Amino acid sequence: MNLKLSKIYSILSFLIIVYMLLITGCKDTVTGSEDIDKVIIPSSNVSFSQYIFPVFNVKCATSGCHDDATRAGDLSLTSWANATIDPSVIFPGKPNNSKLVWAIEGQSGIAPMPPIGFIRPLTPNQIQGIKTWIAEGAKNN
Repeated sequence: MNLKLSKIYSILSFLIIVYMLLITGCKDTVTGSEDIDKVIIPSSNVSFSQYIFPVFNVKCATSGCHDDATRAGDLSLTSWANATIDPSVIFPGKPNNSKLVWAIEGQSGIAPMPPIGFIRPLTPNQIQGIKTWIAEGAKNN
């Protein structure tokens, strides 16, 4: 009986160790949310390629959302050209007139983006960074 119990404990210990190694060894490579959330977007001279595109890529252009194939809400955020094609979505120079800002802030009855529970929400710095980028003309820089 002791030998059988010892085997069970050994197997359980092994499984716990394997599980812990998998959990601590795995990184969120699907979304990259943790890494992107650590990037601080400056309060001026916001570069699309350095700050905004990575946020769009990780938090918005995921499969089933605003990618080229799905185009949820008829919007793809996979490139600057796709993101800015509709001036009602991103109104250069006027973030308060941009539907994208309404969506990320949950204004005007639009569900907040990204949807809660689907992916980590945008940080306050990311929201402000997107608004600043739009206010600065939504340039492809």
